[in-house]
Amino acid sequence: MATVKATMAGTVWKIVVSEGEEVTAGQDMVILESMKMEIPIPAEENGRVKKIFVQEGDFINEEDDLVELEIIS
Repeated sequence: MATVKATMAGTVWKIVVSEGEEVTAGQDMVILESMKMEIPIPAEENGRVKKIFVQEGDFINEEDDLVELEIIS
């Protein structure tokens, strides 16, 4: 398992994956909004989305958990 964390504080603007979906390394999973900028948060490894910890509109802090991935080799 791997947990994708927020790289900065901001608001969850859009969640672009769903639980159970397979993702590839580099694929955007969550888009944060901070200071009127959109910051995409990509998957770091290939995997399957196991759990999404946030909802659109949530305010999150740096290093908060966003998504849990089940790693696929």
